[in-house]
This record gives sequence, C-alpha cells and structure tokens, in this order.
Amino acid sequence: MNVLGIDTSCDDTSAAIVVDGNVPLSNVVYSQICLHHPYGGVVPELASREHLRNIVEVVDQAFAKAAIDQQDLDGIAVTIGPGLIGSLLVGLYYAKGLSFVLGVPFIGVNHLEGHILSVFLEESVPDFPFVALTVSGGHTSLYHVAGFGRYTSLGQTLDDAAGEAFDKVAKLLGLGYPGGPVIEKLAVEGNHEKIRFPRAYLTRGSLDFSFSGLKTAVALFVRKWRETGEPLGISAADVAASFQESVIDVLVQKVMEAVEKSGVSSVVIAGGVACNKTLRDRLIEQAASQAVAVFFPRPAYCTDNGAMIAVAGYHRLFRGERSDLSVDVRSRFPIDDLEPILFDR
Repeated sequence: MNVLGIDTSCDDTSAAIVVDGNVPLSNVVYSQICLHHPYGGVVPELASREHLRNIVEVVDQAFAKAAIDQQDLDGIAVTIGPGLIGSLLVGLYYAKGLSFVLGVPFIGVNHLEGHILSVFLEESVPDFPFVALTVSGGHTSLYHVAGFGRYTSLGQTLDDAAGEAFDKVAKLLGLGYPGGPVIEKLAVEGNHEKIRFPRAYLTRGSLDFSFSGLKTAVALFVRKWRETGEPLGISAADVAASFQESVIDVLVQKVMEAVEKSGVSSVVIAGGVACNKTLRDRLIEQAASQAVAVFFPRPAYCTDNGAMIAVAGYHRLFRGERSDLSVDVRSRFPIDDLEPILFDR
C-alpha cells in the first residue's frame, strides 16, 4: 500500500511516500528555520503563509523522489493536530482536495501518534508493548503502547515542553533558534556540575513533567550572572551544560519509572529532542542496567516529517478506518481522544 503522508503541524512543510508502513520511498522537508530565526521562535502567521507557498512543490518532490505517479497512491494521511491551527489547515485542505480528485481514501492522523510510530521506519523495531517518550518543542509525554492505535497516556508536561525550555534558554544566552542543537553543541564545552539547577520530579510516583520552574531558575541565574560581570569560573557553556543536565536527569528518571511500573522491556524515544546525543547515551546506559532495550528513530525521523504520518496513516487505513471531508484540525489533540472523534470503520 502506497501512502502519502503530509505534515504541516508547525513550521516544517513535509511530504513523504511510504510503502506498507515501513519502507520510505521519499521524505521531503522544507524547513522554515531561517524565516523564524530573527524572532527566536515560530511566528504562526508567517508559518501558515510559508506552508501555502511550499505545499504543492513539496508534495510534487515527494512523488518525484519516490518515482511513482499520483495514480499509484492507495491512501493519504495528514496531520490534523495537535499543532498551529493555520499551519494544520494548509495540510488538511490540500489532502482533502487531492483525496477527492484522485478518489483515494484519506485519514486524519494525530501528530504524536506519528512520532511514536516513526521508529517503525527503522530496521530494528521494538516488540509490543513498550513505553514511548515523545519529547519536542511542543510536547513532552509518556505513553504505554500496547499495539498500533493502542496508546495509554502515562504522563505529560504540565507547562513548558522540554524542547520549548531549550529554545527559551538559548534565547536567554543569545544563542539563536532553534535552541536544542545550539545548547547541545555549547554544553560539550561546559561543566554540568558548575551550577545545580532544580529538577522538578513533582509528587512521588508522578510521571508528569514540569520545566517552567527550571526555565525561571536559569533566567534568574543568567540575569544575576550578567549583573555581576559574569564571575570568573562560570561560562555560558557551563550554564548550557548544567541546564541540559537538569532536563536529561528528569527525562531519564521518568522513563525508567514508567518502565518499572508498566513492566515492559523496550523504550522508544521520539521527537526533536530525541536527537540529543547526551540524552540518548544516558538512557541507553540506564536501560542497559535493567536489561531494557532502547529504540530511537534516526534524526531525520525525530523532527517533524511526513514519513511518520504516512506510517501512522497506513496502519489505520489498513484496518479500514477512514476520515470524511468534514474532519477539521485541532490545536489540542490528546491521543486518548483519537478514535471516538475521527474515524468511521
């Protein structure tokens, strides 16, 4: 089954062709980083306009690289949430139009489901059930994954997502946008033991996350640090390393607690922050001590991409699920709400 996946949930316009939910023939991503860089974050109105300019070309490139025609499609999958409303609408209405013209079914996909299933684009994949951590600029959530389409939320961020905290700290340090890669690069030069930033573990046994307090602590430290002339012995690299260490400590501990509570033997980490090498190394080390296998999508499939949407769409289309033309986008879209709202069997 050839499935076209389209994602315009935030600031990347992406389209991909995936066969049978695990063989990517193409994955085209048009990044808007240069457009939003001067603002230190994504400007929703600009993002929507850029999607409009690029959606047709991006989809055409996906077909060209896959070396198939539109008539060879068996289905279309498109992100309908969560995300920026204006951005999501561009992808959804393009998918609806193409579905109508070609006479092929389409399915609305939850962006987080796409992240969870992105690992199935790799050769080495986990067995069900497993614990999944989706960690990016907009989301930090833990799930128990019993099978395709069978997700139970274990915990989520109560405020800022981890990736959002990276962006804000990078802005505080004048490092630019996006924050994840620049913080990670600078942290290599720093000493993470120089500053003890807080770890928000919340109440005992909680698998929820909170990074707003950490962000505030870093902001207060940086302001005092600069007012006193940046004291000898503490560098921007030390701040970056200490901040990153705080985030990773919390993420790894929560994941391992989720593994213990659910009794699984596999973990999947997906989303943009999953590209962070320190996070990957730490989690692999911790998991190995408990005989737990860790799976990561390659970096190209960690950030927003159409291929992961095609994977999620394939499994729903394969089960006979369809979306009709009345389906709309949702800025907030808990994965637990997926089936009762969207699909007719």
